[in-house]
Amino acid sequence: MKNALDIFQKITKELLEDEKKHPVAEYIPTSDLFSRLDLELTDNPISDEAFERILRDLIFASPRTATTGFFNQLFGGRNSKAILGELLSVILNNSMYTYKAAGPQIGVEKNILRTVCNMIGWDENSDGTLAPGGSMTNFMSMVMARDAASAAVRNKGLTERMVVYSSKESHYSIPKNAAFCGIGRDNVRYVSTDKEGRINVQELESAIENDIQNGLLPVLVNLTAGTTVLGAFDPIILVADICKKHKIWLHIDGAYCGSVIFSKKYKHLVQGVELVDSFSFNAHKMLSTPLSCSIIVVKNKKHLYDSFSNDANYLYQTHHDEFNLGKTSLQCGRRNDALKFWALWKSVGTTGLEDIVDHQFALADTARNYIRNHDDYTLYSYDNSVSICFNYKGIPARDICTALYEYSNLLVGYGSFRDTEFIRLVTVNASNSHEDIRHFFSTMEDFVAKSDLLQSRAVQEQVH
Repeated sequence: MKNALDIFQKITKELLEDEKKHPVAEYIPTSDLFSRLDLELTDNPISDEAFERILRDLIFASPRTATTGFFNQLFGGRNSKAILGELLSVILNNSMYTYKAAGPQIGVEKNILRTVCNMIGWDENSDGTLAPGGSMTNFMSMVMARDAASAAVRNKGLTERMVVYSSKESHYSIPKNAAFCGIGRDNVRYVSTDKEGRINVQELESAIENDIQNGLLPVLVNLTAGTTVLGAFDPIILVADICKKHKIWLHIDGAYCGSVIFSKKYKHLVQGVELVDSFSFNAHKMLSTPLSCSIIVVKNKKHLYDSFSNDANYLYQTHHDEFNLGKTSLQCGRRNDALKFWALWKSVGTTGLEDIVDHQFALADTARNYIRNHDDYTLYSYDNSVSICFNYKGIPARDICTALYEYSNLLVGYGSFRDTEFIRLVTVNASNSHEDIRHFFSTMEDFVAKSDLLQSRAVQEQVH
């Protein structure tokens, strides 16, 4: 173990130094991957020296998600305290299904969940669990919604046609989850959005009433706190009234931006969150926690037990169910994703988490102001979002993003809304400074200026 830790420290030190000079790893085409790197698994062992060299080559070639050059996904950056918690959880290797296997780590997870529920404004009947990602917490919300609408479905299966509702801008896991839990992809109603990407409440209500008149059973409305492209926040209060009227489960998918609950300045973006049945957010996105750390909480914990509890006398042999978290989880064996978030939260306090969230919105403001003050840019996104969507000189977004990636300059993605494609810059790396954001634009501009292909595209757009 000591030798392994020495290798870890050596490679990590070298990587951190190299990241300062090269924020983006060298691009390796998929056609060259297996010839460039030694990834083959062999029958015989190799020497420690060869192992260290091969491992180093692999690590140095991997995308660098914590640098000033990574803006491609809805996560990024590093927090030292959170990483410390992650490393210790790996060393401990506890499984979070029973108190007997995890001990006080169960208390770590329970305290996180209790505090989050209190912040929302729920009473002691609320609870939650952790899952591998936002797709999984969305799935759990749909299963609980299905079971709450029909208690018999858990034993007899679906006996009536159920329907779920979500905006056209919601996460792609919604139709997958409908297939997984037997509702079916064809029974997902995709509701249109306004110009800022928020769900159309009137259309939603009409769709629900129409389905009820046709003998269908609406079971779930999924709202989004931070859509994946524009970062939009669906209105909660009006939809909560509709769901209450028709007795429909209301879930908030806050995987991307639900962490605004930690900010006094931005919590208004999820005003009415206390009215919903379930709420989820990813601490590995806005809260600088290593992947993965997804949290789902429910107003009434009975739904966790109703949908996910199952007796197993070979496993649940000691202690009360409240401390055997396998009773409220979709999983059995489950890694400890709580310790890293707890370590961060414990070290910086709730006010520190608030600072992290507020800083990301401030970085987004810097990016939007830059775009608004430069005529070569077109802005497509709105304030109060950490997704900044824009185009530069009319050049197709995917051309710029692909070229930046293949020449190892920047990692940034593109998206689309209402048939318009644009570059999507996300400011979820709280380690970045305002100067880093401005450097992103100058790096992109310099790259375009030096690229003959992109320059010709710019000229073509100007002619058109």
